[in-house]
Amino acid sequence: MKTLEALQRDMDTATDLQSIVRTMKVLAAVSIRQYEKALVSLADYNRTVELGLQAVLRRHRVVAPGRGQKPLQTGAIIFGSDHGLCGRYNESIVTHAMKELDNAGGRRILAVGSRIEASLHARGQEVEARFFVPGSVAGMTPLVQNMLLHIDNWQREGIERVLLFNNVHEQRTAYRARVRALLPVDLSLFNRTGGRSWPSRSLPLATMDSEKLLRSLIRQHLFIALFSACAESLAGEHASRLISMQVAEKNIQQRLESLTATYRQQRQNQITEELLDVVSGFEALGGGQ
Repeated sequence: MKTLEALQRDMDTATDLQSIVRTMKVLAAVSIRQYEKALVSLADYNRTVELGLQAVLRRHRVVAPGRGQKPLQTGAIIFGSDHGLCGRYNESIVTHAMKELDNAGGRRILAVGSRIEASLHARGQEVEARFFVPGSVAGMTPLVQNMLLHIDNWQREGIERVLLFNNVHEQRTAYRARVRALLPVDLSLFNRTGGRSWPSRSLPLATMDSEKLLRSLIRQHLFIALFSACAESLAGEHASRLISMQVAEKNIQQRLESLTATYRQQRQNQITEELLDVVSGFEALGGGQ
């Protein structure tokens, strides 16, 4: 049985750990909100780019990508985390990605996060390059720009298809795995207004070369897709970490309650023993007289 001093040390340690976990919960909740706001702010920019593509493609006949033709090579970008304490966040997205890429020939993979890279290596999958996960919204733009440069190299080397794999934050389940096709871009989707009318009475007019403008808008479209995937992944990571911290806080609270009950019981027993010793000594002295 532990002494009262040992129990007190255990209680102090549990209290300190509880404080750390609560701080991590607050940081996770703040981070989730930060990346969700980034996604909301990106929606208006995405709408502007879509309108630009719609306007430019009025002059171009666009054919949808062929169906049923498997590209010779596939590039995949898998978003994960650099830090732990987020459950099976990385393992779940790697499992999902490996299933999707099972039949892809000549696949090449970029990993965003050191833990994603480790999970892929554990499955015998080679990683072409690893990017560190940004610690804030400000660090996402340089990351996306570096990935776009890598995708440019892929295209020059003959990679026809690029897939994005990331976890998406959801309220009820914390996150779910999602895959989307980054390349080839189906420009025929932007030729259709989807029942939406042009937002102004003035028809769009482009003064620069339409081919150059189209390439620039497609570049922005790819930037938005990568930025969204990164923000969604980071929001999902912190949501998973928030749930892990909630579970940890509950376990620490239960442990602290158990230690407190044991401490009080043992302290009461010690006080009782001391009182009995006093009474026994008093009776012994009284009997001697």
